[in-house]
Amino acid sequence: MEKGFTYILTNKIFTVLYVGATRDLKTRIDCHRNGTGALFTKKYNAFILIYFEEFDDYNDAFRREKQLKNWHKDWKWNLAKLSNPQLKDLYLEL
Repeated sequence: MEKGFTYILTNKIFTVLYVGATRDLKTRIDCHRNGTGALFTKKYNAFILIYFEEFDDYNDAFRREKQLKNWHKDWKWNLAKLSNPQLKDLYLEL
């Protein structure tokens, strides 16, 4: 079983949210920051990691990604703020 992560990114002015899932969180965030990740994150400069969850099985991370993508934007903001009230960039702690 391979580990997985579900994560939420935002931009510097906190106007957009991007939800993703990956097997390697640091490498995936590096891709977003280098412009080789999702087109959405490149277009909106959404590369600030404000939330992530770790799973023992990547399939669980992928299911969680699908669940969060169906959530209202406010619910996603609230989820991120529960564990990261200042919405600081968690990438710096990886």
